[in-house]
Amino acid sequence: MEYVYAALILNESGEELNEENLTNVLDAAGVDVEESRVKALVAALEDVDIDEAVEQAAAVPAGGAAAGGAAGGDEGGDDEAEEEEAAEEEEEDDEDDEADGEGLGELFG
Repeated sequence: MEYVYAALILNESGEELNEENLTNVLDAAGVDVEESRVKALVAALEDVDIDEAVEQAAAVPAGGAAAGGAAGGDEGGDDEAEEEEAAEEEEEDDEDDEADGEGLGELFG
């Protein structure tokens, strides 16, 4: 997920999304950078309008990400990048589900 966040930071700040800039952001965040992942992400996002992708993702209701991704993009590269991001998010969500519930229960219970 750190790689995607770094790409979003570069996009938001108006910087070019390339391997060097992405690596610099990840290094600054203290992430152990895997060059192959950097190259893959830059290649996957080459023809993607990140602002448009973020808007589409925000419009999809929770739990509907899989259906929204399948119905959405006209470009093949968008679908691959979105599927890759969705898979990473699901993996991370599965790991954090138990911890999230416990914290909320203590706050409001």
